[in-house]
Amino acid sequence: MYAIIMTGGKQYRVSEGDVLRVEKLPVAAGEKVVLDKVLAVGEGADLQVGTPYVNGARVTATVEAQGKGKKIIVFKYKPKKNYRRKQGHRQPYTRLRIEKIEVQ
Repeated sequence: MYAIIMTGGKQYRVSEGDVLRVEKLPVAAGEKVVLDKVLAVGEGADLQVGTPYVNGARVTATVEAQGKGKKIIVFKYKPKKNYRRKQGHRQPYTRLRIEKIEVQ
């Protein structure tokens, strides 16, 4: 069975035991988090699609770690005008392990 969840403005297809990186959540490492914005759940002929969410469906996950992604460089310049701006960015993330998918 799989579920399609929404968190941080993005949608993810998850199954039990999956590990995924989502936008940073305000939860400490080792704690459990319940994701209740489930867009679809099931498999094959048993697939339930929500309007927009499936009622009574939720996904329980454990926070494995909080971290930052790889550094990207944002470099702006205008030719022949001596305008240069260099800026780095590291996107924070939360790594989740999917424990259970529940449907009521």
